[in-house]
Amino acid sequence: MSIKTNRLTQEEYQENFSDIHPPFETSDAAILEANRCLFCYDAPCMKACPTSINVPKFIKQIATDNIKGSAHTILSSNIMGAGCSKVCPVEKLCEGNCVYNFMHEEPIHIAKLQRYSTEKAIANHWQLFERKPSTGKRVAIVGAGPAGLSCAHTLSREGIDVTIYEKESKGGGLMTYGIAAYKVTPEFCEDEVNYITAIGGIDIKYNQELGKDITLASLQQNYDAVYLAFGVGLARQLEIPGENLHGVVDAIKFIYELRTNAFSSIAVGSKVAVIGMGMTAIDAATQAKRLGASEVTLIYRRTQDEMSCTEKELNIAKLDGCAIIWLASPKEIIGKDGKVTQLVCDVMQLGEPDASGRRSPVVSGETITLDVDMIIKAAGQMPFSEMVNENKVANNKGKITIGASTETNIKGIFAGGDCVNGGKEVVDAVQAGKDGAKAIIKFILNA
Repeated sequence: MSIKTNRLTQEEYQENFSDIHPPFETSDAAILEANRCLFCYDAPCMKACPTSINVPKFIKQIATDNIKGSAHTILSSNIMGAGCSKVCPVEKLCEGNCVYNFMHEEPIHIAKLQRYSTEKAIANHWQLFERKPSTGKRVAIVGAGPAGLSCAHTLSREGIDVTIYEKESKGGGLMTYGIAAYKVTPEFCEDEVNYITAIGGIDIKYNQELGKDITLASLQQNYDAVYLAFGVGLARQLEIPGENLHGVVDAIKFIYELRTNAFSSIAVGSKVAVIGMGMTAIDAATQAKRLGASEVTLIYRRTQDEMSCTEKELNIAKLDGCAIIWLASPKEIIGKDGKVTQLVCDVMQLGEPDASGRRSPVVSGETITLDVDMIIKAAGQMPFSEMVNENKVANNKGKITIGASTETNIKGIFAGGDCVNGGKEVVDAVQAGKDGAKAIIKFILNA
């Protein structure tokens, strides 16, 4: 794509893409915040964490300046606790359940405290876990994202040798390739992957894609068990006229390009429309604005009450100057000389709730037209249905079906993370990896 607005200077780029949630500047500031915690018994913040991090314990350890102990408490439950402290929607998880909310006071900055101790662990290369002697058992994992890395680390701690096959040239999955640069940098993601694998017994083979470079049959033959954790990644199409015009791009590809190339090489329009209201849509919209787009408009077919992103994420887009049009659904993309020039949207009304509980939008009969030179599609991601079906793995519309033990319909093949649930938070994938490892260990021991 050749469309561009003005080029940012290096200084402007650093300012626009600097850490949106800066860490504590001093240890005194972290200890002061830790001492605000009430250290609740049966803490609701801990219950709200998908990985069940003992939040009161790790905060108490920070309050007593036991930083290494605090990092161990966090990473014992969530080996990607450092990354999650940057990207988790904590306002609807731990911080959203802090008792201070019920007293109409500011909740404890749990994520910031979590970041404080885990970043020190990574920076200082603290090896907080001891790997048991090798059992001679071998497990293959497909995908070096949060679910795969979590599973690998848990298995390795038990003396099981793990080989991860990753289709990209770096590990981290969504953390490395699909999240805004002002939340987490590729450099940090690489450091986190290296920290996780430093325990030993984990070998990552990059540029190895299932169905292309490796086969499920060969993994079955050469390993005691296989864990599928390849996530999702196919962008949902709009299925409207003009979708193939020059200037219409997928949000996944847009963010991927920004994460893997120099910012000065990323194409961005002057008037940009972003379709969707999830986390990916917000990331695409804010980054387009920060790259120099003069106008960015988020288009969503429902209202704010039904959006899948958090209010805090929405506020980031608003503060960046992004406009929002609620109750509008793309109907047609109009172009000239093969390039997008306008987006026509149906004005929607909300009807009865759908299967997810959100009210279904219905066409009102009216339309609106926006002048645009770039459209970013962020209407959700689809599972790798073709690859799953080719390997005869039981699934529901591409999402792998697993039992209570995380095992698929094929004996010895387990699965977890986004390829099973269709796409949730990073912290959910980490927990899925732990669950998968637990099931695999039981399977191997009983084999």
